[in-house]
Amino acid sequence: MSDQIKPGHGGGFSVPMSQEKSLMFIRTEDCSEETMSELHPPADISPSRIYYVTDPAGSFCSAALNPPKGSVNKPKCEINPFMPHASMVRWTSALTVSAQSPVYLQADWFSVAAQGLDEQLTLSNIMRVPSASKEPKVILSVSSKTPVVRSRLGKQVLLDCGSGSTRLLQFTALDSLSSGVISFGVKDGWSSLTMARTIGLQRQYLPHLLAQVAVDLEIVEPPSLSIYPSPLPLLVPGQVLLIQCEASGFAPHTLDLGWEFTGADGKSRSLGQGGVTGHRQASDGTFSQSSRLELDSSKLGLGRGGDITCVAKHDGGTRRATAALNVIGVSAPSIEDSMAMVAVALLLYGMIKFLSWTFSSSGKSVF
Repeated sequence: MSDQIKPGHGGGFSVPMSQEKSLMFIRTEDCSEETMSELHPPADISPSRIYYVTDPAGSFCSAALNPPKGSVNKPKCEINPFMPHASMVRWTSALTVSAQSPVYLQADWFSVAAQGLDEQLTLSNIMRVPSASKEPKVILSVSSKTPVVRSRLGKQVLLDCGSGSTRLLQFTALDSLSSGVISFGVKDGWSSLTMARTIGLQRQYLPHLLAQVAVDLEIVEPPSLSIYPSPLPLLVPGQVLLIQCEASGFAPHTLDLGWEFTGADGKSRSLGQGGVTGHRQASDGTFSQSSRLELDSSKLGLGRGGDITCVAKHDGGTRRATAALNVIGVSAPSIEDSMAMVAVALLLYGMIKFLSWTFSSSGKSVF
């Protein structure tokens, strides 16, 4: 496994860093000198950056960290010097009566962060290296096979967190996206979970040592749509009607709002986005957004009306809301209007004939 090593304190966070290409040969048990002599490292890697790592739990042996030969995609891996320090969590206990660092800590230490292919695995290891040796041993290992998880609000999801062997934690995504993190504490084989927003942090402590991996928990909640006013009033040619589509309760905030019109002939066409407002965030962390559209039948060619549809495209899926629009008083009468006009004409004709007969009977002419 090829890596990049960075000098610095406690994971290399506080000083400028330089990168060097390195190589790790992974083994699950100690190898003999004869076996090690059979390995042939590449010539472009400095011998000082070649490590013969013993990993008893086999955490480095995951298929996600070992792509097929010739594969273009490679796993990501980074090695940093690590400085052991006392853990500040209350439930840890000292290894010695004096609570001072025991002798075995007097060695070189490295932290290794690795990410497998296609986000199948995230791994964090702490390795101890005897002074002047190139044979590290994995002391502490934390991993997750679910580094990226997507969930809707209120739905149960499984988060994988393991230390040597895999354990699963199940929780329900809260009906809120309030600030915070999800943290995993591991003690005596038990895991505890504290709920919060979108990023999980799996931590495992040994006195003086700490390993952690991040779990991305992305809440994906599609929007709910409403069209106002409801129902839509009758539209008269020349009159402008302002309608609004309200999208609410969605996360993340990326949303594409638009309008469509479907006429009596069943054909649909776009009416554009309208006037889209900015995002508003609710107390539960979800977002809302509106679009306003001016309807002018004389300009938009709405005929006698049809269906007005608000369309919201979101990572959680496409949502639609439809309202019926009726336009009255247009030049081209409908079948219903024509039948009504015929009925009125017949009624008027009948009345005229009746009056004509009445006056004729009395010897007077109507005209």
